[in-house]
Amino acid sequence: MKVCGVELKGSDAIICIMSKENGLYDIPHTRVQKVTLENAADAEQVQKFQFTFAKLMEDYQVTHVVIKGRALKGKFAGGPVSFKLEAAIQLISDLTVEILAGTFIKKELAKSQIDIDFRDTGLKQYQEQAFSSVFAYLESKH
Repeated sequence: MKVCGVELKGSDAIICIMSKENGLYDIPHTRVQKVTLENAADAEQVQKFQFTFAKLMEDYQVTHVVIKGRALKGKFAGGPVSFKLEAAIQLISDLTVEILAGTFIKKELAKSQIDIDFRDTGLKQYQEQAFSSVFAYLESKH
C-alpha cells in the first residue's frame, strides 16, 4: 500500500509518499515535494491544483492520502486556504483520504518500535510533518 502524507500550510500541500511491505519502509524520490495553489479565489486555479495533485498520486500509484489535521479555530487554527486545499484533495474520486488528529500521530509515533531518524530519510526539513503523518498511519496498520 502506498500512502501519501500531507501537511497543509498556507497555500501549499507538502507531501511525503511512503510504502510498507513485509515490514520494510520505502520512500520513493518524487518529482515535487509540494503542490501549490496559486490563487485560492480563482476556481480554475483550484481545479488545476486538484488535477495536479491527482496526477501526482496516479503517477506514484498512491491509493491513500492522510492529511495532518488542523484546528478549526483558536490560536493554532488552519488558514482558510488550507481548508480549501483539503476539500480539493478529499474530492478526488480515486483516493481514500483521511484526516489524522495530531494526538493520533503523537500516540502512534510513541508506540512505534521503529526509530527512524528524519535526517536519514533524504527528505527536506519542511516535509517532516508530512513524513510523521504517513509513518504514524502505516505504523497503526501493522
